[in-house]
Amino acid sequence: MNENYPLLKDRIQSTFIDFIFLIVLLGIGSAIMDKFENVPDWVPMTLFIGLFIVYEPLFTTLGCTMGNKIKGIRVRKHSDTNRKINFVDALIRYAIKCMLGWLSFVTIGSNPKRRAIHDLVVGSVMVKV
Repeated sequence: MNENYPLLKDRIQSTFIDFIFLIVLLGIGSAIMDKFENVPDWVPMTLFIGLFIVYEPLFTTLGCTMGNKIKGIRVRKHSDTNRKINFVDALIRYAIKCMLGWLSFVTIGSNPKRRAIHDLVVGSVMVKV
């Protein structure tokens, strides 16, 4: 039963891996900027905001985030699990996930495909690969 859908712990671990990956990317970006003098304040701010806003939606659209890759899970269309969701849906999904935080996962235990609130809103589902 539900063998094609990841457990809550897999999804949380994937999110944690992505968070660590983003921190590493920010550290690398910071180290590169330290090599230059007089970097305008907007540059590191743009890097920080850009990475946190674009990383998950972009890589979800392209295939998977680093956390998804490591955990063997993918975001797919609920209506056709062979198809990836588009960037707009991925961006909306991510925004809802960020706004609701852990509350977004409250529905996972109450539906057979373990869909979170952000999945229900955009018509996506997480699947194991």
